[in-house]
Amino acid sequence: MAARILSKCYQYSEHFPAYLNFSPRNCKQTSTSFLALSRALHVDTVPPRPTLTTSYVHGTSNTALLSKTMGQFLEYSAEKWGDREALFFVHEDIRKTFTEFKQDVDQVAAGFLALGLKRGERMGIWGPNIYEWILFQFATAQAGIILVSVNPAYQVQELEFALRKVRCNGLAFPTQFKTQKYYEMLKQICPEVEKATPGDIKSSRLPDLRTVIVFDNKLPGTFQMSEVRQAATNAHLEELRILSKKLNFDDPINIQFTSGTTGSPKAATLTHHNIVNNAYMVGLRMGYDWRKIRACLPVPLYHCFGSVGGALMMAVHGISLVFPSPGYDGKATLKAIEKERCTFVYGTPTMYIDMLAQAALHKFDLSSVQGGIVAGSICPPEVVKKVMTELEINELTIGYGTTENSPVTFLCFPMDTLPRKLHTVGCVMNHTEAKVVDPQSGDILPLHTSGELLIRGYCVMPEYWDDPEKTKDCISNTGWYKTGDIASLDEYGYCKIDGRIKDMIIRGGENIYPAEIEQFLHTHPKIHEAQVVGVKDQRMVEEVCACIKLKEGEQASAEEIKAFCKGQISHFKIPRYVMFVQDYPLTVSGKIKKNILREIMEKEIGL
Repeated sequence: MAARILSKCYQYSEHFPAYLNFSPRNCKQTSTSFLALSRALHVDTVPPRPTLTTSYVHGTSNTALLSKTMGQFLEYSAEKWGDREALFFVHEDIRKTFTEFKQDVDQVAAGFLALGLKRGERMGIWGPNIYEWILFQFATAQAGIILVSVNPAYQVQELEFALRKVRCNGLAFPTQFKTQKYYEMLKQICPEVEKATPGDIKSSRLPDLRTVIVFDNKLPGTFQMSEVRQAATNAHLEELRILSKKLNFDDPINIQFTSGTTGSPKAATLTHHNIVNNAYMVGLRMGYDWRKIRACLPVPLYHCFGSVGGALMMAVHGISLVFPSPGYDGKATLKAIEKERCTFVYGTPTMYIDMLAQAALHKFDLSSVQGGIVAGSICPPEVVKKVMTELEINELTIGYGTTENSPVTFLCFPMDTLPRKLHTVGCVMNHTEAKVVDPQSGDILPLHTSGELLIRGYCVMPEYWDDPEKTKDCISNTGWYKTGDIASLDEYGYCKIDGRIKDMIIRGGENIYPAEIEQFLHTHPKIHEAQVVGVKDQRMVEEVCACIKLKEGEQASAEEIKAFCKGQISHFKIPRYVMFVQDYPLTVSGKIKKNILREIMEKEIGL
């Protein structure tokens, strides 16, 4: 530990010579001395003194924002770290250096052009953590095609909504993942694919969809992955080279679906500038710029946590990524950490809880781990303590953000004090503004006072795709994004999340919006009304509870309701608890008090 701190002190002295007259010789080899050292480093490190007087903070920085595209950064990383391992997919036994990965990306991106896909068109990726996912992420960016992240658990009606909403021109997927038979599911809404010429699909329900690519098998009406690679000629590679130079860092490059309280998913649209700079700033805070990182990444690539915090971090900071399994597997994650000597670990609270619960946990050699990130949902303090002690992740950092903010807006410093890691989601990020306001008046509140958290800066998405009304609802005319979260700020710029204005449920890192499930449950012929709340759960943090009023004279069982949901909505949205009620707690104006309903359900369930 002392050697690691000494190394950090030396590295920081190299990066900030203007701030310190420091040499390794006068560094006391203790964590507290390093904390004091880091606090002396002004705006780009732990705040050395309280500066805020109201709940407004601006993350000023000596580090400029970047003006490069994803493709330009991948080119840079291949030139700088060509022989370094970029990624390893354990399940597929695929290892790639930065040079090899760049060659694959260029070949596939040129293949897209050969297939007739054009700059600005949308390509959906529907699948788990496999090599083709990250390959397509960078290949679409290289060709100016907008990547659409499709949840691998989406059922048919959810897929159709997503593809129609952003008018997807292409869709790529493996044949199957777990029980999801992707090609068979697509045929339910696009039967024309089976008799179509590949690249020339004409669908009545998906009129914009032309091209379907299957990663592993050759299926009717689709291109197989090898055909995409083989389609690229030298002429297409030259066309790609010219096109790449014309791309603008303000171009939209990624669409992520995030549900709203209206029940229908919203298509958050992110630019190169959004996500490249978020990856850059997060990496700087984590110290990725001065030490070699080998990160274990069990979080899904279809979330910003994986695609920005992992994949983009690889290209921007030259870190190596290890993917332990296609879907989350606690034991596989621990095995990968041990065998691959990973130095950092990513995870949601639920993932860390699962790792801690592994019977053979203490048989794994995790001594290589230096730090980690926990994000995706608020992590209970007791879990943070256990991760730091039992997994020995001393430099655990807690992060907060939203998809619409690219995603990270608050993040702890690796050497923050334990109370800050237990009770806050970290300090405001560089080049990011935040304020806490009265939800009714919009007035900025005093410090340590709960209100709605608003964010402004480079990280805020430009829009929800083709949805000006929803965009206007959440982004003010002065550029402030309304998170809908209740939070408070302290005088150092650290944020505490106190709750949520919206009724979002976060189950194991998955964002679930009750209105979406409620709308579906209302299609059941026996249900009169359905209200969905999140109830506490030791492992998943929250579980879905459906509170159902049946139509007069009808009878139903919990099993019947769950069976109705199966195959129609994503498995993680299916209620764990189904409770039948006669009434709901109401306000004077007749609105349902979901916070009270939640308390009642937790008592009845016996939580």
